[in-house]
Amino acid sequence: MNDYSVLRRDGAREGFAHLFDAPRATLGWHVLWTRSNFERLVAEDLTAKGYEVFLPMVPQWSRDARGGQRPAVVPMFRGYLFLHHAVGKHEYIDICKTKGLVSILGARWDRLAYVPDREVETIKLAVESRLPAAPYPFLEEGDRVRLTRGSLAGAEGILVRSEPEKGLFVISVNLLRRSVAVEVDCTQVVPA
Repeated sequence: MNDYSVLRRDGAREGFAHLFDAPRATLGWHVLWTRSNFERLVAEDLTAKGYEVFLPMVPQWSRDARGGQRPAVVPMFRGYLFLHHAVGKHEYIDICKTKGLVSILGARWDRLAYVPDREVETIKLAVESRLPAAPYPFLEEGDRVRLTRGSLAGAEGILVRSEPEKGLFVISVNLLRRSVAVEVDCTQVVPA
């Protein structure tokens, strides 16, 4: 028996070494907060270290130095990217050493916040669809819908109608309190 045990009144030994063990890391999607315009650098550095990172990028018009506009590819959620990993204390320290990283969202290293897999999968579908997407105010109320056809089939989000057949399909990441709107055909949605 180890040194971390006590003798109970009934004569049995009871261990309490488990009280000193670090909590087990759980595999899931975490959100990394970066310094302004450091999303790509953080993603590249963590990928080089062997971590699975997801930095959703979308096309957008950007102003150039002469005041004109040019197409650019920018992060869908500026200042944030996603990490799929079971983060224990060792990994937490390793990740936090990354240049440009502000923090991993959560209370402490052993109480990190998670983004549900379904939200990340919906974001991946939106990126892969190559449909026009733009930042959208975070919505807490509205109709939750699921798309039934097209390149976003199976994706769930909030529908904001703007025209009889066209609408904005809003994908939200609750942890970030951020949303992205994708233009869709309203005839392809059903209540979720």
